[in-house]
Amino acid sequence: VQLQASGGGLVQPGGSLRLSCAASGFSLDYYVMGWFRQAPGKEREFVAVISWSADITYYGDSVKGRFFISRDNAKNTVFLQMDSLKPEDTAVYYCAARANPRVGRREAEYDYWGQGTQVTVSS
Repeated sequence: VQLQASGGGLVQPGGSLRLSCAASGFSLDYYVMGWFRQAPGKEREFVAVISWSADITYYGDSVKGRFFISRDNAKNTVFLQMDSLKPEDTAVYYCAARANPRVGRREAEYDYWGQGTQVTVSS
């Protein structure tokens, strides 16, 4: 069971990035999927979550209206589209999978974690 996050990098303020989280060893079909991030010296924080059927999504207050979570169960992949990026979005971004079908926004509610991908927003 493995989650592989990718797509991070260096981007200028106002720019966009699209993160991907690919699963191997299991099907994401019935998993709730979340994105979290951790900036240097700060605790990990909730970014976004999507239900297994993609009919429910929630976002952290700091990213609402700028980030969009989606999933392609056929490709066993979840995405995080990040637009209008700000320097304060700089962090390591992690994807996570939750077997319980209820959407969750706390780290402890997730069963599997990816290794993280670095996003740096700087001019």
